Amino acid sequence: MKQPLLTAFLLALPASTLAQTQVWNTRTTDQTLPHANLDAQLRGQVLTYFDGGTSEFRTDGQYFYTYGGGGTWEGRYVVGTDSSVCVTYVTGSTRCDLFVMANDRLTVITEEGLRFPIKQIATPE
Repeated sequence: MKQPLLTAFLLALPASTLAQTQVWNTRTTDQTLPHANLDAQLRGQVLTYFDGGTSEFRTDGQYFYTYGGGGTWEGRYVVGTDSSVCVTYVTGSTRCDLFVMANDRLTVITEEGLRFPIKQIATPE
């Protein structure tokens, strides 16, 4: 398959399908979350990272990531059945991350294998 055809094929797939084909850089102690549990922890909540960045998961599926120093990315999110969350940004780019419990702390694992523990989960004011 030529590169443009492969790219077009991948862009046509739902983001949740892309996450299911991902090989995640998990540790043996990581615990994935059932869909309903992960959805309940995220929907309507703001997650704060240790670098000051935040991920806001609105109840209507809107998503906002704000960097610790400012600047925001906006998109729509879908909680997968495999403990993943995929976001399609208004720019058209898509990313999927895996959410796991690691040592009693919700942690995000990126497609690149980077780990970001969640400092706080709160309902927005």
